[in-house]
Amino acid sequence: MGWLDKVLRRNSELESMFDLDLIDETNHRAYLKQLALETNINFIGRTISQSDFRIMKDGKRQMDDWHYLLNVRPNTDQTAADFWQDFIYKLIDENEVLVILTDNNDLLIADDFDRVEYAVYPDVFQNVTVKDYTFIRTFQMDEVIHLTYNNEKLTKFMNGMFQDFGDLFSRMIEISMRNHQIRGTVDVETSQKLDKESQNKLQEFIDKLFASFRKNTVALVPKLKGFGYNEVSKGDSKGQSIEEITKLKRTLVDNVANILGIPTALVHGDLSEYETSLKAYIKFCIGPLIKKISDELNAKLVEKADYLKGDRIEVRGVIEKSVIENAEAVDKLVASGAYTRNEVREKFGDERSDDPELDKFVITKNYESIEEGENS
Repeated sequence: MGWLDKVLRRNSELESMFDLDLIDETNHRAYLKQLALETNINFIGRTISQSDFRIMKDGKRQMDDWHYLLNVRPNTDQTAADFWQDFIYKLIDENEVLVILTDNNDLLIADDFDRVEYAVYPDVFQNVTVKDYTFIRTFQMDEVIHLTYNNEKLTKFMNGMFQDFGDLFSRMIEISMRNHQIRGTVDVETSQKLDKESQNKLQEFIDKLFASFRKNTVALVPKLKGFGYNEVSKGDSKGQSIEEITKLKRTLVDNVANILGIPTALVHGDLSEYETSLKAYIKFCIGPLIKKISDELNAKLVEKADYLKGDRIEVRGVIEKSVIENAEAVDKLVASGAYTRNEVREKFGDERSDDPELDKFVITKNYESIEEGENS
């Protein structure tokens, strides 16, 4: 028999009270991972969703079924903006994304699939599942849109980082709550051991007592003979501050942003570094993603012979600069004769004009053609 058993047997009151529940609290910090991922991946997704997908043929934009699918309504349940946000989220979060075209001409993002890889033949996708429906047929690689993010090692690193940050965050929360905790003792006078029923009644009364103290601004409880409540500590402001806890969450978001190539100033809305951060974000984060998407669309939707003739799918609307904000630069590019006006239109994301005059190089502020300048 241990010393604790001896103590309990000598004091029947202590033995009965030892079974009462004093605290019962479990903290889950899984939301920290979701906070960091949702903040950063959705930031990228919202950017890509603003893209304008242009099907170009013979230098002119085509308004066909693919234009409608890519820019307006990919399927019966999603708009184009929602579709591309989901597309980017699955690509980054799960390291790859698969899009299939159904017999009804709907573009669907697969929730699950099995990929069978071959060395000299196109890979095959089996058991493709969208929501609760699994397709019986198999899909060849040249029939689908499939992108990988190449971040398997990155995913393992992020999972380990989330585990460490979750443990640290939990400890900081616990310390803060403990230092702000109101502590008290309950005195129960009884001359005999409490049976199970009495213990349950006493436990219910204690639970109601502390719930009243915790929830109500003014709490009144009956004063019972043989039952007393005494506060030992009313809490203090020592320990982890709210600012330190907030900094930890921000650090986690910043680490994920740095991994994905997003300047942290953009994520937190720091306007003092907005222009520089935006340029870096477009060049090192959005630019490569746009290139991945456009390469895949051109490889799957445009024939090789047509592509070599100049037909292609262009992704515009995100990486181009504003022509209004750069009006002075536009003037210098054209007036110096370095670019034609149609070339400048293309650089700023606008379509070429059919006016042949806009394909001529012009100089001076009068925007006369070079031939006219030589003849004058």
